[in-house]
Amino acid sequence: MTPLEELEALGNPQKAAEMAKYHKVERPYLGVANPDIYKLCKKWRADTDLDGRLKIATELWDSNAHEARIAATKLLTQARITPDNDVWQEITRWVGEFDAWAIADHACSAGSRRLVADPARLDTVESWAQDENMWVRRAALVMTLPWSKQNHPDAADQAIRERILGWAGGYAEDHNWFIQKSIGWWLRSLSGHDPDRVRAFITENGDKMKPFAVREATRKLG
Repeated sequence: MTPLEELEALGNPQKAAEMAKYHKVERPYLGVANPDIYKLCKKWRADTDLDGRLKIATELWDSNAHEARIAATKLLTQARITPDNDVWQEITRWVGEFDAWAIADHACSAGSRRLVADPARLDTVESWAQDENMWVRRAALVMTLPWSKQNHPDAADQAIRERILGWAGGYAEDHNWFIQKSIGWWLRSLSGHDPDRVRAFITENGDKMKPFAVREATRKLG
């Protein structure tokens, strides 16, 4: 069986209908639980080299099935991949097709590893901050979350953090719920490592943000 056929064989029509109702995005749903997806991904990893995994991930993503896209992202979520340019190019191809939070978040998790491996790729991510597609703009913050989690960033990482906060500040007046949530998420993560910087951001931008996003950003602050 092909990887997609292996996923389809695990499908549950009742669960698929429930998932379609929950995610509210028009695409095929198979009704496969995440643990079962992960088991298949583990098998595919063991059975293939990087080129094989990339081929499987591309085919799964292009099927447009929800579980297949989740599986594609999991196959390419790995800290160390050498060389990784083809993987990065595949992930950036996906970004323009984001249309739902669950798939986007899994893909951003894969992409964040590639950004940490080569921060020069942030030049590409910065272009997303001006994209007409809300999901692409959101990805610029979700994919860069590793820079919100550093306790003692060096000068280079501190500069990257400030660069990303600049994008977040530019989003402050964009009142799309998902965009506001992404700002709050990034700042909440940062608040555990640099609370004063979060307070400064809210002082500067809080009056432009939705109240729920400010609450999300500051809920861990004393």
